[in-house]
Amino acid sequence: MTKLSKSLTLIAALTCGAAAIAQEATNVAPADAGAGETQPTTSAAAGTDLSLGTPTAPQPYIREESGAWKLECYRTGQEQEPCQLLQPLFGAEGNQVANVRIFRLPEGEQAVAGAVIAVPLETMLGAGLTILVDANVPQRYPFSVCDKDGCYARIGLTQQDIDAYKRGANAIVSLVPFVAPDRRVDLKMSLSGFTAGFDKVTATLQR
Repeated sequence: MTKLSKSLTLIAALTCGAAAIAQEATNVAPADAGAGETQPTTSAAAGTDLSLGTPTAPQPYIREESGAWKLECYRTGQEQEPCQLLQPLFGAEGNQVANVRIFRLPEGEQAVAGAVIAVPLETMLGAGLTILVDANVPQRYPFSVCDKDGCYARIGLTQQDIDAYKRGANAIVSLVPFVAPDRRVDLKMSLSGFTAGFDKVTATLQR
């Protein structure tokens, strides 16, 4: 597996969402005791001894905003926290349809950044996902995985791509609905604040 694949897999694990684990506290009947021994009892006070657990996955929070982008970071307990840019994408009726997360990759890769784009389950996967930045040539990307919440395109962005994002005003993210394969849905992705936001993401790796 390449460094790029490992990095995209790691960030997908963070951005695709962790499954919620339901925990139940149950009373366990004590073993048979000898005659005359006092049996343990359950009381409200005993509940204070129960562990409620602690999160095992890094917890995301929004550190600040940069134009149309949010700087989403993960609490790891370390001084250096991984951060990425987040922007929700909305349809013509104002409902959120997708979201985009862009993160920095370590130096030495052909791709200098990666992105995970989440779309609804009822998306025509074979049609892929297209990104058009201003008047540049559109780029098409495949979907790589789906879960109960949606489907995801995990893509690599070259320095040329990042430079286009920094120069651009808007991008169009296009997908095809499964129920209407002859129709294309175009979602506006604002590039306002991208340059400053991406520089802050880069700075978090250099601490």
